[in-house]
Amino acid sequence: MPRPQLQEPPADGADPRPEAESSSPQAGRVRNVFVRGASAAGVRTGRVVHGTGRRIRRATSAEGAGESGLAKLIELHALNSFGDMLITVALASTIFFSVPTGEARGRVALYLLITMAPFAVLAPVIGPLLDRLPHGRRSAMAMSMLARAVLAWTMAGSVTGGGIALYPEALGVLVASKAYGVVRSVVVPRLLPPQLSLVKANSRVTLAGLLATMVAAGVGGLLHLIGPGWPLRGAFLVFVVGTLMAFHLPHKVDSAKGEQRAVLHAEDPGAAPSKATLRTVGPSVILALRGVSALRWLVGFLVMFLAFLIRSEPVGGLPATAALGVVAASAGVGNALGSVLGSWLRFRGSEAIVTAMLALATLAATAAALWYSLLTVALFAAASGMAASLGKLALDALIQRDVPEAVRTSAFARSETLLQLCWVAGGVVGISLPLNATLGLSIAAAVVAVVLLWTLRSLARVGVRRPSTRPRVA
Repeated sequence: MPRPQLQEPPADGADPRPEAESSSPQAGRVRNVFVRGASAAGVRTGRVVHGTGRRIRRATSAEGAGESGLAKLIELHALNSFGDMLITVALASTIFFSVPTGEARGRVALYLLITMAPFAVLAPVIGPLLDRLPHGRRSAMAMSMLARAVLAWTMAGSVTGGGIALYPEALGVLVASKAYGVVRSVVVPRLLPPQLSLVKANSRVTLAGLLATMVAAGVGGLLHLIGPGWPLRGAFLVFVVGTLMAFHLPHKVDSAKGEQRAVLHAEDPGAAPSKATLRTVGPSVILALRGVSALRWLVGFLVMFLAFLIRSEPVGGLPATAALGVVAASAGVGNALGSVLGSWLRFRGSEAIVTAMLALATLAATAAALWYSLLTVALFAAASGMAASLGKLALDALIQRDVPEAVRTSAFARSETLLQLCWVAGGVVGISLPLNATLGLSIAAAVVAVVLLWTLRSLARVGVRRPSTRPRVA
């Protein structure tokens, strides 16, 4: 039997293991350093995210909002605004920015025709429908989220071509979004903590939505760099999470205890229902609703008119995209400022605040029409945003003051629907006018000025007292 031969070590004392194995200690050290660095970075990132989330939760839960459930609604609304903005970025890039100005105007006109016209028919149904679903508000909010999630995923496949199929899908998104907005206005009084007024609670909800919108605009732009469908895929994920969050709202959201429907009727009790108005809620609420409707009309007008005007005739020597960004940022700052002021002001003279906001918007529109420049247009956008935001909060305060609790949620639903329709009407006028700055801004100033004079006349006749008659209930 042959004896096994032993392998002699190399004469030079070299390591007999393979070269890769001989370098393993050094590779292991590098790998360990990399793992430790990645782990430390992950821990730091987790701490930042956790700390940010903790600070956000502390802010939304302040003054009893956490105990009442209002904090959950604030977070849900921020998520809703984030998803809506992602869809807006995707649609704007396809309908507005990706084609020449003339063709873009035709596409937006088609968008208004296919989406806004049916919405004008459907919107008045939303408020009365909510009166019949008082026990399903959480489900209604969840369904509006789920519907937008499905539509966003479907639109991701058709947004690239910008075909006609995109527009009915956009209509569905619009209707679901507005339905959510109406339900949210109805839900806020149900979650109001004792430490907060309705005005301050609405200010918090609105401000959270504005902040989420600003963040979503940047995120949507980054996602669009990957592909036109990616903002919609992001919206799909956001709305799926929102669907689940809606069911985590407190159960009292679905309670209809003590609620009755606000009756819509004309001043003449024998008038036909088709001529009905919100007369039963009192003269002060009607005055404020008229003024805020004009401000909401103005916002819709500016969105459509200035978008095409600045794109066809850049202002201030900036490229069209940069000038649009300045105007949009100014409007966002104005909106945020209105929400912040709403949480500070004591709305004892809400009628006067609505009147002051109409005067501010009239002056800003007149200045922009007379001295058209980037500065005046940016100031006009900021003033309009602040006026619409603060005016809406004043209207909410009047509904809280003058409308009995038994019919308050129904009044919120109907007033919100009317305001949405006024935005649509303003957008239609904005897309229909010639792209002439002086003409368009003069018309905007004239419309708001007429409503301002009407409001001043009503104040002189009615005053700012409480209504002598209480709303009728069904």
